[in-house]
Amino acid sequence: MNRLEVTEKIISTKVSKGIKWDAVAKKVGLSKEWVTAACLGQMTLDAAQAKIVGKIFGLDAEEQKWLQVVPYKGSLPTSVPTDPLIYRWYEIVSVYGSTIKELIHEEFGDGIMSAIDFSMDIVRQPDPKGDRVNVVLSGKFLPYKQY
Repeated sequence: MNRLEVTEKIISTKVSKGIKWDAVAKKVGLSKEWVTAACLGQMTLDAAQAKIVGKIFGLDAEEQKWLQVVPYKGSLPTSVPTDPLIYRWYEIVSVYGSTIKELIHEEFGDGIMSAIDFSMDIVRQPDPKGDRVNVVLSGKFLPYKQY
């Protein structure tokens, strides 16, 4: 047994039982974005959270322990993503990355946006021309220190 096998079991159970990530997140008590990332192997659950997720997805005690192991983050199988939706994010960063960087540095100075002290919200935004995906990323600014 390993973390990837637990992730595959979670996804398989989600599909077979028609489970929604939002419903899982409500039971865990955290955002759907963070809980989904955890269930997909990108975040670490504590014992209580792992027990809740384990009950939802029928995981045994050993499988629940795998949810509590700090993962190797970064889940893409290739350096350039081939999945069309993920590739579009890659494209956004390729096209607008330098603009994002320039505007963040102009506003905050030399530093980075944290992906640790971070939140994300993904919602459907109705639009008469076709619904839109509204993604809000919020990360703490971390300035580079001088030494």
